[in-house]
Amino acid sequence: MATGEIPDPEFDESTSACSLDRREFLKLLGPGVYIFFSFDELSSFAQGRGGGSSYPEDFNAYLRIAPDGQVTGFSGKIEMGQGINAALAQMLAEELEVPYNSVHMVMGDTKLCPPDGGTNGSRSVRYFGPALRAAGAEAREVLIQLAAENLHLPPERLVAKDGIVSEKGNPAKRVTYGALAQGKTIEKHLAQKPGLKPPSAFQVCGKPLPRPDAMEKVTGKAQYAGDFRLPGMLYGRVLRPPAHGAKLKSIDASAVKEINNARVFQEGDFVAVVHELPDRANQALDRIKAQYEPANEKLDEKTIFQHLLDSADPQGSVVRESGDLAKGRELAALKFDETYYTPYVAHAPIETHTALAQVEADGATVWVSTQQPFGARTEIARTLGLSADKVRIITSFVGGGFGGKSQIVQAVQAARLSKMCGKPVQVAWTREDEFFNDTFMPAAVVKISSGLNASNQIVFWDYQVLFAGNRSSEPPYEIPHQRTVSRGAARGAPAAHPFGTGAWRGPGSNTNIFARESHIDLMAAKAGMDPLEFRLKNLNQADQTQKRIIRVLNAAAEKFGWKPSKAPSGRGHGVVSLDYLNTCVAAMAELEVDKKSGKIQVHRIVIAQDMGPVINPEGAKMQIEGGVTMGLGYCLAEEIHFIGGEIKDLNFDSYEIARFSWAPKIEVVLVDNPEIEPMGCGEPPITCMGGLMANALFDATGVRLNRLPLTPEQIKAKLEKS
Repeated sequence: MATGEIPDPEFDESTSACSLDRREFLKLLGPGVYIFFSFDELSSFAQGRGGGSSYPEDFNAYLRIAPDGQVTGFSGKIEMGQGINAALAQMLAEELEVPYNSVHMVMGDTKLCPPDGGTNGSRSVRYFGPALRAAGAEAREVLIQLAAENLHLPPERLVAKDGIVSEKGNPAKRVTYGALAQGKTIEKHLAQKPGLKPPSAFQVCGKPLPRPDAMEKVTGKAQYAGDFRLPGMLYGRVLRPPAHGAKLKSIDASAVKEINNARVFQEGDFVAVVHELPDRANQALDRIKAQYEPANEKLDEKTIFQHLLDSADPQGSVVRESGDLAKGRELAALKFDETYYTPYVAHAPIETHTALAQVEADGATVWVSTQQPFGARTEIARTLGLSADKVRIITSFVGGGFGGKSQIVQAVQAARLSKMCGKPVQVAWTREDEFFNDTFMPAAVVKISSGLNASNQIVFWDYQVLFAGNRSSEPPYEIPHQRTVSRGAARGAPAAHPFGTGAWRGPGSNTNIFARESHIDLMAAKAGMDPLEFRLKNLNQADQTQKRIIRVLNAAAEKFGWKPSKAPSGRGHGVVSLDYLNTCVAAMAELEVDKKSGKIQVHRIVIAQDMGPVINPEGAKMQIEGGVTMGLGYCLAEEIHFIGGEIKDLNFDSYEIARFSWAPKIEVVLVDNPEIEPMGCGEPPITCMGGLMANALFDATGVRLNRLPLTPEQIKAKLEKS
């Protein structure tokens, strides 16, 4: 397919797969073998589904085997660089007993895929993976039964392998999956569901197989939402206010008439232009003169933290409480009280939010860069006054999401414009649009009070997190007397934030783990203990999660060559450990600080991760390396500057993300754990970076910074003061 072309639809776009009865669905897809699953059968595997939808009553996970033996798996998840198109294909191939390269995943198409709650939280392998594996396992057994009829043999004498069913001990007597599917439309259920393979039996999972999209991406053939074209398509640009909270008073669009074929649309505060050329659309938007009534909010990045402290619910909600804090305080020989701060951080994906909408009398099709295809379908249907089954969302490759592309404002804008002008409209945000409309990682505050007894064991822990949420707020250490309280909504609380906030890769955990692991190091230093030994001393082998943390700490220490020493040692070594949604991580770093400029240069990071059985080791390593590299950005530089609702950072000239020159040597240790189900991979590594950098900075210089990012200016000022 040539770049820029819309793929020729293989399926009728007039009917939603989610509203089809079984006969209509089979007619839509054509001949082949289909395996259907009732909702009840796989409900234990299903993740919460988004967009207000549910799976069809007849099935919630399915696959297609074509007459040529090729296999198509369907998933409501999307591919945004994390490599789940490979991992899910491996999981399906494993249970179905077909070659990996015969599996093709169709993802994020609301016409064809089972409804899904979105691609976020490192949940694709963890939640959708088991359902897909169950589909493959049942399909395999169904095919064996079909082969038994074809070969006139009892099923127990047959074995499936590489897309072929053959007689045990007589491989010449065989029939391929493709032959069983040839020209047939077959439905079949099993009375007894087969179990899933144990990790010890894996033949496809656990291997570093290549990603199916690698060649497309390195050759530039990969299709993103901005690459699609339709006949008669127009480019849309939407007017944005100078600041969040500003109210539109009036517009003068008379100058737009000087641009041939430019059209202006207004619907309340929604003002936009369209043109058949994108640069002319930009010029048309620039000619609109708009007057706004400014908002009076004067908060900025310096005053926001006191505002959060003043705005937070005084009581909050208790996340976890055990023991007696008063008793713990009595037992403490050393007590510690500190406050930690994290700022607003942008998602800053390289691909900006983009969508192409084609709204017609009987429905709409939208090609969109999104993490929430089914949420997008619901919102667009509501906006257009259509039922959800009349809207089809097609998700191409997504050029980075990090939680930010869970919002679909650009898709709604494109759909509104397409309806207004009667033609397909593509809306691709400029970099300035992207920064302005972003739902940032929320600024947050964490207050910690803790204590150690004479044996350097943590005896009490009183933790309050404000506006970050409670994910990763509970300490994974052995603490007899503890309380964790969450105060203030993590996202979008209008009384707290002057603009929108939302999930940012590892939502809440980046703040909570930075604060907790900084505080753990603070206690270790005051106790005169090596920070690794201090952590191990306060972990309990009898607790399964803590046992796993001990294991990854030891694995990281062995790889790093950790030599015990109390901090600050001057070596610039740091350590953290964590449990992120049942993925256990330990990381160690080596950095140096230019004491004249305050600049940090990270030389080496070792990260050990236990996420259960590893589906694709090479893909896992790439995800971990990517998380570490991205994490350097929010630790060392990234922060949104603002005055009230006015965003001061609208491009990369002032908003700095991680650079190639910052990249350290990254060594990944995958701690395989067949005792649990596969867990998430992509988000856990980034959540360790704040605490890791702060702890290594302290070890190098004796300077403890409680506020991210660890900028040269902040480090230099603290060094001069000390």
